[in-house]
Amino acid sequence: MHNEYLPFFRQYLRQMYSDIEAYKDESKIWIHPAGISNSAGNLCYHLVGNLNHFIGQGLGHTGYVRNREEEFGIRDVPKTRLLEMITDTESMLENVLPQIADFTAPYPSGYFPEDNSIQFVINRLAAHLGYHVGQVNYHRRLLDA
Repeated sequence: MHNEYLPFFRQYLRQMYSDIEAYKDESKIWIHPAGISNSAGNLCYHLVGNLNHFIGQGLGHTGYVRNREEEFGIRDVPKTRLLEMITDTESMLENVLPQIADFTAPYPSGYFPEDNSIQFVINRLAAHLGYHVGQVNYHRRLLDA
């Protein structure tokens, strides 16, 4: 089953990588104009944190400690660091997803108020990733044209 998820996660992480890399003016990665809630940099931080928390730590016991407040509060991280974080997250997924033997098994408790299967949580994370990567793309095209 992991082989069905990896291409999806790779596609969207690589799209985000391409969009972040494509900013001509690196400072624009962090702009919050009126009507746009999050900068591309904060969305990148959030997506990397989300995947490392719920898949890396939740399923792979990687030791990742999430700081969700920082994901939305941090500013001016160099573009090169954001790109490294995306690459590291893709590597984490390539290591953790193949270890999952049963995607219908319950997702570990303590992460969500309700009980869900691993498959349900991964589907939710994949949809969340696709949604926000689209926002990163829009942010770049709007503000760094």
